[in-house]
Amino acid sequence: MSKPKQNQPQAKNNKAKKDSQSPQATINQVNDQVVDQRLTPNPLSQFSLDKDALRLALVTAQYALRATRQQEPTAFNKPTGLLVLVNGMEQAGKGTAVKQLRQWVDPRLLKVEATIGYPPLAYQPIWQAHVQALPRHGDVMVYFGNWYADLLYNVMRITADQDQSEAVKSSSTNKAATLPVTDWQDYLQQQLRKLQIFEQDLAANQTKLLKCWFHVDIATLQARLKDEEADPQFLYQINWDDVDTVAKFNEVAAELLRQQEDWVIIDGSDKSEAATSFCHEVLQAMQVALVSSQILDRDKEKGSSIDEHSSIDKDLDDLGNKSLKVDSQLDDNQYNFAPVKIPKPLLDIDDPDMDKSDYKEQLAKKQANLAQLLRARRGRHVVFAFEGMDAAGKGGAIKRLVASLDPREYQIYNIGAPMLYELQHPYLWRFWTRLPNEQTDRMSRVAIFDRTWYGRVLVERIEGFATDHEWQRAYEEINRFEAELVAAGTIVIKCWLAIDKKEQLKRFEDREDTPHKQFKLTDDDWRNRDKWSEYVQAAADMLARTDTEVAPWKIIATNDKRTARLEVLDYAIKQLKTHW
Repeated sequence: MSKPKQNQPQAKNNKAKKDSQSPQATINQVNDQVVDQRLTPNPLSQFSLDKDALRLALVTAQYALRATRQQEPTAFNKPTGLLVLVNGMEQAGKGTAVKQLRQWVDPRLLKVEATIGYPPLAYQPIWQAHVQALPRHGDVMVYFGNWYADLLYNVMRITADQDQSEAVKSSSTNKAATLPVTDWQDYLQQQLRKLQIFEQDLAANQTKLLKCWFHVDIATLQARLKDEEADPQFLYQINWDDVDTVAKFNEVAAELLRQQEDWVIIDGSDKSEAATSFCHEVLQAMQVALVSSQILDRDKEKGSSIDEHSSIDKDLDDLGNKSLKVDSQLDDNQYNFAPVKIPKPLLDIDDPDMDKSDYKEQLAKKQANLAQLLRARRGRHVVFAFEGMDAAGKGGAIKRLVASLDPREYQIYNIGAPMLYELQHPYLWRFWTRLPNEQTDRMSRVAIFDRTWYGRVLVERIEGFATDHEWQRAYEEINRFEAELVAAGTIVIKCWLAIDKKEQLKRFEDREDTPHKQFKLTDDDWRNRDKWSEYVQAAADMLARTDTEVAPWKIIATNDKRTARLEVLDYAIKQLKTHW
């Protein structure tokens, strides 16, 4: 900030000083000069900023990130948020650090969440229980515990079980017990790889992460456990008074930190110094997130693409998923995207005319069979994904799919354009939060999506709601998402319903002439007809790139509604039987 001139009245100087400290003044400081001088990442800031400068830089960066959610200033119209994961030893100063951060920023704009470790829930990825709490783009959120608390809780439980098993084995053979390492290390490595991919997809979708690990030595831990200060609820539900347990925890933590090099380790020996170090790290992360939002915006204007990921080339637990390769270079043709040849089923549409009495007889039998299989699935989650051309019969197929089920057994999600609050989260967030979830009291563990996450590579691609980089990257993001669900035990059933253009027009006109169907027809439906060939090509590209071994597509190409409904039931029955 510029200094007041020496010849100005003192009262005016005092007013200027007071105004400069107000939140509105802080917002006004977010201009190009501030971006260049104050918000550019400074690797040495943790050594160069005193308390007052750090506080000003923090609140300035906080408001600048918030401004990325606004239309103005134009430099910040690519919303980007920051998620700060806080984990580590107990009594290492985590609470003190977050308390100080909240005092130094605008507390109204800092969201804080906390969980303790629990066993991962059945039939869902370890991160799913936490997605509801993710911050909006433009916000900063601190998350104590998070998915790493669940992971560490489970690893510690595995090590305890293995230690007990080895002790029993040793006593029976009169040999010294040895600490088992292979099983828990394999489990930890497997989960960390999945979390790394999940977190990289968050970062690619404008939710940047800062991961802070607080640590103290055992002597300091024991001393603080015995002091007069009240202890918080422990993150990992282990006995921190037991030296052997703490030693095992440190062994597990060392392995975690070795495999994930993106953790910032904060020494909690001096809680005050740890808090200051933490605030510096948050400042750095906010600065990086802010600069990232500018880079993304500039590249969008240029028509280019950017991805901050490091190169990764790993399979996902032998699920048959395609490997993930992400390049950090700025490359307009990063994905070398080439449209595929349109497959015959999308061009040569069957046009039978099934007898109504035969249809009703088959329908009743198949519906009863499906209901029996769904109720005998032993609690596994089931996700149905329906896509297809407008008026292809998705709604009618879903109606027959659930006819024999109790309404409490399933949820149907009719997916349209995202709401504003959904746009302020990663692209897949609005689908993550609709998945069957063991955390809820809801009976249903079956989710049926009428339109899905594939909208990014269909309507968003064609209508320009997503950049080329975003929709081209989405194929692999979607494959990883579905592979994670299947790895956790969820059954994913995907159907593409196809009709020809002539049949679509016939159904549109029928909807116009039928009062109780008119609501199904919109102006967008007519506009989409003008881009029929583009949608068919997009469907072909999608099917070619997302028809995976773990989550295959079923193409149902027929102009006969009755045939389509029976084929949907047949495929659902087949897939459910496959997983028995």
